Amino acid sequence: MEGVRPVSPVAVGGPALFIGTDTDYVALVRPELDPADPGVRLAAEEAGVAPEEFAGAGDTWAVLLESDGEGDGFELPGVRDAEPADFAQRLRAELAAASGPFTVDGGAVLSLDARPAGADAYAFTAHVTPPDDETGTPLTVETGPLPVAGLLADLDAFLGSLA
Repeated sequence: MEGVRPVSPVAVGGPALFIGTDTDYVALVRPELDPADPGVRLAAEEAGVAPEEFAGAGDTWAVLLESDGEGDGFELPGVRDAEPADFAQRLRAELAAASGPFTVDGGAVLSLDARPAGADAYAFTAHVTPPDDETGTPLTVETGPLPVAGLLADLDAFLGSLA
């Protein structure tokens, strides 16, 4: 399971842009919790709120990452759907036209360096800086080669999920 997938390895229930492999990835996700899910119901009960209130609107984007089995994640308060969509559109345009290395800048939190990795494939280095990190030191995730055709199809599926 490699590539950019509209669904990440974790069950997020909302739009998700997953770039990488099962062990080395970065993902932009907008989780949607199901109030009927037993885990959500239990967590809501423990928090002393209704499951519907606990699940919320599902409108907060987050970044998830994993490198060599070590994972992390953080919320991106205030990010609207237009920003991840713009990032995905720029990545898609670069992949469709690219013949060499390129970078897609996602602002202060995410930057993606791409480099050719064999015939019709790219490898990526994601530089992720958590918004509450006082050091400003980015976390880095390296992916293996990912096929361009699959990347383009999955980016289209992600963009379609935001429409």
